[in-house]
Amino acid sequence: MTYQLYRNTTLGSTLQESLDELIQYGQITPQLAMKVLLQFDKAVNSALAARVRSRLSFKAGKLHTYRFCDNVWTFMLNDVEFREVQEIAKVSKVKVVACDGKAVVEEASRR
Repeated sequence: MTYQLYRNTTLGSTLQESLDELIQYGQITPQLAMKVLLQFDKAVNSALAARVRSRLSFKAGKLHTYRFCDNVWTFMLNDVEFREVQEIAKVSKVKVVACDGKAVVEEASRR
């Protein structure tokens, strides 16, 4: 299983729009577009797991809501402070979605 979280990023949305356009003009089939999106999901998940090494810590003033469904945690936090070495950022609301990325990378490497 590959998580589809990154389809809502600028890159993912642009890819989806481009694929929709190609389908409209009859240049690709919907099945091919789906294969491209699945490959995008796998590539982004494995690239982030393998290449990103920076660390960030955060502290929330209040945990507003939490949920665990289909092996995915979702947290709604209020009054959050993010820290990275010397930099600090404060925001009033944050939604954190956490998935088991190691399982996704292991599955992708088996294919």
